[in-house]
Amino acid sequence: MSRRAGFILAMALLLVLGLLASYVLGKLEPYEDVIEHGPSPEVASSPYLAAEHFLRKQGIAARRAEGLEVLDGLPSEGQTLMLLADRNNMTPRQVERVLQWTANGGHLLFIAERLWDEEEGKSGDLLLDLLGVQQYMSDELDDDESSESEQENEESEAYPQLTKLYLENEQAPAYIAFDTDFHLYDAQNRAHVWANSEAATHLLQLYHGDGLITVLSDPWIWQNRTIDKYDHAWLLWYLSQDSAVTLLYHADSDGLARLLLRHFPLALLVLALLIIATLWHVGMRHGPMQAPASRARRQLEEHLRGGADFLLRRSGQHSLLKGLQQDINRRARRRHPGFEKLAVAEQWQVLGRMTRLPAKDISQAMRPLPPQRLSASDFTRQVAHLQTLRNAL
Repeated sequence: MSRRAGFILAMALLLVLGLLASYVLGKLEPYEDVIEHGPSPEVASSPYLAAEHFLRKQGIAARRAEGLEVLDGLPSEGQTLMLLADRNNMTPRQVERVLQWTANGGHLLFIAERLWDEEEGKSGDLLLDLLGVQQYMSDELDDDESSESEQENEESEAYPQLTKLYLENEQAPAYIAFDTDFHLYDAQNRAHVWANSEAATHLLQLYHGDGLITVLSDPWIWQNRTIDKYDHAWLLWYLSQDSAVTLLYHADSDGLARLLLRHFPLALLVLALLIIATLWHVGMRHGPMQAPASRARRQLEEHLRGGADFLLRRSGQHSLLKGLQQDINRRARRRHPGFEKLAVAEQWQVLGRMTRLPAKDISQAMRPLPPQRLSASDFTRQVAHLQTLRNAL
């Protein structure tokens, strides 16, 4: 074959390959890879950030507070204070101060946190007890109360799980998805506004002095992931209109920094004490060797270790782990009456409030055990999670 014929053949081959490539590329469809990075750190640390932005878009002045110290410079008239944070550490003096601020013309909104204890005649939630509001589990309601609730909601059977708020001059109610496991009871008959689902009451509003108090059964409706559902955002606006709003809830983004700046001398003293304690601990590590444990102590440790090994071989891993979980539930029932009647998710939330442990640690300890046998490391790790939770109780 001549050089010219070879050149022509090569060019023809290139042309065929080019046409084939053009055809294949024409058949391909463009696509995009979407990578979900999850919520930003600001959103993750501020569960009510969307509520703040919504209020500002409605022309309502909204700000976030880190503690009840905000009342020092907060006038009562024309102000709404929303207590959405955990109030377990709220003192009687702070409760009196908040109620006095409300009586002077403020609007106080808070979440019912404790269930009513019939034996003790109180719930332990100071705000609820002083206002005569009692919270029950919906499935504990008497038949009479249930029948009354059903009669009040005859006209709203289309959405039995949703709470309805009826307003004057409005043909249709507002719909809110409160947690229907909880029920608010106005024991002193002071409420002038309330909102019910088919099973229970979830919102009460009553006058207090020259001010107004709104009690809700749960705050989840205004968190970032649920505020856009049903009429949740509308309810937030309705309860906040014609006032400036101060939201008090846990925000981890800058709360620690502000706290340190506010108490800088005390923080400096604590840091110095920590440094001294660390140096003392390091110095003790290089000190004289401790005497060996006595023979009786060593025998006791060997006996306990042998007893634990015997129980593990005889009862198995699952029996021991389930026993620890049952012990945790018993301890929780002593501190929180009605704990055993809560749903699993609610039980974990109560454990988190009582122990101050993260939700991840609670679920790691109390989740159902797998049917298969755990490895030695997994079994030891699970026992450590359960012991940490039990000790925290």
